Amino acid sequence: MQIPHFSEANHPLVKSLFHHTDQELVSLFQQHPESGRYFTAIFCRYSPIVYTLIRHSARAPVQADYLFALTWRHIYYELGGFNFNNGKPGKESLTLQNWLIDQTGYCINEIELPPTEAIHYSLKATSPPLWCYVEQALDQIAPILRLMVLMAQTFHWSETRIAAYLQAEGEAIAPGDVANFLQEGYRMLEEKLPADIRIIYLGENLLPRHLA
Repeated sequence: MQIPHFSEANHPLVKSLFHHTDQELVSLFQQHPESGRYFTAIFCRYSPIVYTLIRHSARAPVQADYLFALTWRHIYYELGGFNFNNGKPGKESLTLQNWLIDQTGYCINEIELPPTEAIHYSLKATSPPLWCYVEQALDQIAPILRLMVLMAQTFHWSETRIAAYLQAEGEAIAPGDVANFLQEGYRMLEEKLPADIRIIYLGENLLPRHLA
């Protein structure tokens, strides 16, 4: 089994955090939700353990990659409430590694994965931290723009097909207007991403080809 390498681990913004303890990184993540580097640093530190556990759950490689991303999305949303002092009475305080292992086990057992052919996520195209922050940014833009961006980027629909779908749903949008709406959607999406995430992942401020 080959554990994937994530290039963000070599980015100066991420490397500068490697000397921090787990507790410091979690505290920084919880105190600075407008920044993405702290979660990215935690991901880089523990992705090998999480990936190893998931691959040993004997799933197809594409499903394993997707579950890996879904697990880190779950971790992202749960980490805000993580407390190192929440260990069981009479036992040592909880460690981040043990908590991550527990969260990974939960996802392996509870998440029902779609068949391989229905998965549009690519681990090589979009690293889990970027996926988390893009998804969060998508939630902050207008629903019609979010739908257009997903149809264009995830399903690779043409502007004509997007317009036809929207027209069937009662939206009076001409094919020629779709491009302008998409550009506005991309602009707003990029604007909603944390500045350090744009620096780490979007070197030239270009959106990734695969958003989900």
